[in-house]
Amino acid sequence: MLAEIITIGDELLIGQVVDTNSAYIAKRLNKIGISVYQITSIQDDKQHILKAFKEAENRVDIIIITGGLGPTKDDITKKTIAEYFNDTLVRDTLVEENIKELWHKYVRQTLLQVNLDQAFVPSKATVLMNTLGTAPGMWMEKNNKVFVSLPGVPFEMENLIDIAVIPKLKEKFNCPFILHRTLLIFGLGESTLAARIEDWEDALPPEIKLAYLPSLGNMRLRLSSKGFDKEKVVSEVQKQIDQLMPLIKEEFVGFEDDDASIESIIGKQLTKLGKTVATAESCTGGKIAERFTANPGASAYFKGSIVSYATESKINILGVLKETIDSESVVSSQVAEAMAKQVLNLFNTDYAIATTGNAGPAKGDANVQVGTVYIAIATKSKVYSEKFMLGNLRLKVINKGANKAFEMLFKEILKNR
Repeated sequence: MLAEIITIGDELLIGQVVDTNSAYIAKRLNKIGISVYQITSIQDDKQHILKAFKEAENRVDIIIITGGLGPTKDDITKKTIAEYFNDTLVRDTLVEENIKELWHKYVRQTLLQVNLDQAFVPSKATVLMNTLGTAPGMWMEKNNKVFVSLPGVPFEMENLIDIAVIPKLKEKFNCPFILHRTLLIFGLGESTLAARIEDWEDALPPEIKLAYLPSLGNMRLRLSSKGFDKEKVVSEVQKQIDQLMPLIKEEFVGFEDDDASIESIIGKQLTKLGKTVATAESCTGGKIAERFTANPGASAYFKGSIVSYATESKINILGVLKETIDSESVVSSQVAEAMAKQVLNLFNTDYAIATTGNAGPAKGDANVQVGTVYIAIATKSKVYSEKFMLGNLRLKVINKGANKAFEMLFKEILKNR
């Protein structure tokens, strides 16, 4: 069963708005066995929309459309859908009541006719009531193909996908089970990993697909398979994972379940062990703390951070000795380790991470090469650091530095399980 996602809006094509809707829809469709064949972004232009609808109808079984349902004149999706289905727009009284209720509860401005006109829908459409906004979703069918039009506002679209669209699709279609298992691997580059697992990869059965998903400082390996016999699909994929694990056991971090990440995996380990962590960040500028606190429940294991970006803050707040900075440089293993020990004591945690380096573009207070980063890990019994050369692109240095810090912390936690 194949689907296409069509996003409508000039704001997407000029980069003013990032398309997060497609990613959400694709994940939700995949979970019920519907594969996304294509994602298409188009202008708010009638002929462009009609052409995209026709081409999608020839390619796939399900077309999910987002955007272009607002009250202003540039939002033309609804009228264009009616034309595509040779239909007319009619006022839906339930949608109108929903608009009035939302306006009464949440909006202080005058309810205008242009807002009430959002209650017009194609007469052939099944309305998907949008309880979070004024633009309703619409379900229409043509030539055994399903068209679903949804508002572009992400939280409105997500709610309609979850409570209306997915249940109707599951009811209408008998879809195969799709399985993705993604392994998180740290400390190996793509080419090195590929060479190591080459024989295993060559022996994979044709129904199991392998994808390499590299990012800064880490790698994800995704195994995918599908079929109507769920138990067989799960068993076959697990069999291949069991054969793979001895080849990557030193670098394997865990499985990526939905949006799992190394920081969330570390968080689960710390919670399980009843341990805590704090950070002292210079060149990473709070990126490590940001990634920790993005996870619900992080306060159970993450106690806080000091972003000691300037040299003075390392001295005045963290208590790093000025003599150490003067003799060793602010970007050095000695300073990184001093920062880690100090923040460990300040927050009274079991683990601490510290980073100091030069992310560029200028050399700053330290006369070291751009991309030089020292990362230290402290525990109650020891402290150590590593030096990394992470290139000369500022954002790459910051993000890769954060990844290396998580990798070092994870390995340290594993030693003490």
